[in-house]
Amino acid sequence: MSSTLLEQTRAAHEEVERLERLVVRDLQTDPASNRDRLHQSHRVRHLIDRISATTTKLVEIYEDRDSARKDEIAVLGGQAGPGTTVFSVFYDRLKEIRDYHRRHQAWVVNDEDEFEQLLQEEPQIEFSGEEGSGRYLDLHELYNHYINLKFEDPIEYSAYLDGFPQVHKIPRKKKLTRKYKEYLGKLLEYLVYFFERTEPLQDLDRTFSKVTAEFEEEWANGKVLGWEREGQENGHVPAENNKIDLDDYSTIEDLMSVGPESLKEALAVLGLKTGGTVQQRAERLFLTKHTPLEKLDRKHFAKNSHGSEQNGVMAAPEQAEGSKEIALMEAKIEKLCEMLQETILRTKENVEKKQALTFEEMEAEREEEEVQADTESDDEEQQIYNPLKLPMGWDGKPIPYWLYKLHGLGQEFKCEICGTHSYWGRRAYERHFKEWRHQHGMRRLGIPNTKNFNEITSIEEAKQLWERIQERQGVNKWRPDLEEEYEDREGNIYNKKTFTDLQRQGLI
Repeated sequence: MSSTLLEQTRAAHEEVERLERLVVRDLQTDPASNRDRLHQSHRVRHLIDRISATTTKLVEIYEDRDSARKDEIAVLGGQAGPGTTVFSVFYDRLKEIRDYHRRHQAWVVNDEDEFEQLLQEEPQIEFSGEEGSGRYLDLHELYNHYINLKFEDPIEYSAYLDGFPQVHKIPRKKKLTRKYKEYLGKLLEYLVYFFERTEPLQDLDRTFSKVTAEFEEEWANGKVLGWEREGQENGHVPAENNKIDLDDYSTIEDLMSVGPESLKEALAVLGLKTGGTVQQRAERLFLTKHTPLEKLDRKHFAKNSHGSEQNGVMAAPEQAEGSKEIALMEAKIEKLCEMLQETILRTKENVEKKQALTFEEMEAEREEEEVQADTESDDEEQQIYNPLKLPMGWDGKPIPYWLYKLHGLGQEFKCEICGTHSYWGRRAYERHFKEWRHQHGMRRLGIPNTKNFNEITSIEEAKQLWERIQERQGVNKWRPDLEEEYEDREGNIYNKKTFTDLQRQGLI
């Protein structure tokens, strides 16, 4: 690269433009497998990082804090100083360029080859065996950590996969421990690391900034899920676990009416001393209504709460600040779990499938995966030839033509109730009558999705059939005026309507 600042600027702009073209070329290629998709995403991420680094250098050059660019432009215009002209500056610069190339005669670089090699690189992405190249989560270590917290009775790993995204359902009293905070930190760290490996093009920092902004607003209003009213006013920890809302009591005498046991439990939750008379307890608890816990005198706290930890519970002055930090981590974890919802579902299905396999079947499957991983790169290099546009099978290859004809996958069925959605093959068509799309369409029509409406795909036909069914039900309906029988004293039988009319006339 030339020693002149303007040439460095031009070269930087050229590099950014070339990198942008490479990104477009790479994204125009559809990946054939999950592995190709990951490699493509990481290559594009690497190119974007290079573009960001180069543009940062360009911004620094244009800011020109040391006035080097301004001086160089002035020199090119013959304004270097007294006695200099445009021609003298030109020949001085020409001499400098010749000397530069004389010193670097062997330094020849083919920029085209250098940039083309960037598209041929295969990024090194590390996944554990359980993660299956980013298809599944590996939460066994975190599962063992969760079990050791003893929030509830021991649960299976599959049940943990169902419940770990719903951290807001854990009782608040059990959250205010350092062990739970450590568990959340490790869980958040793993989910972030996994997401960065599987979705490198996603801007996680921007997502977390949005989550934090929404969290701060909800925390100020006391509406954070699982932490309701935790962040209001003075920042103290309310005694709502014991059904005591200090806003409902204006004096100490009013607070004394809740009873000594309730006051004792509320003080214990806050880490305050629980002894003394009812009035002393009420006075101690009433202090927290207008004064944050961290500003209370140390003499009001129990002996084991002076900055230490009793049975793993945070000291009371730390609860307000610690609970907000824990709640923010929970919000980030729930957002990540929302973005990784499909991966979590695949992980659970994979765990349940493995639980149903014998040891021999698991070993055979593991060996098959190893062989498949060895031959995967060779297979992916071969372009898939599919002139008949046959559906892809589980192995990523077109299914055999005889199987395509056997299942009638070339036959199209359209359902007007499903929004003219197309179903290929008789099997898929018959199955769709019990699926959510058809059920939703029937619900919008106000018609129950029963067996009577199987094979009905037209909205008009469904409405006509529903009207006929309602009419038929009306004929068979019990009509007490005509079918309920009454008998007079002489033994004559009448229906209800006739009997009532004769009775009103006084004939019976």
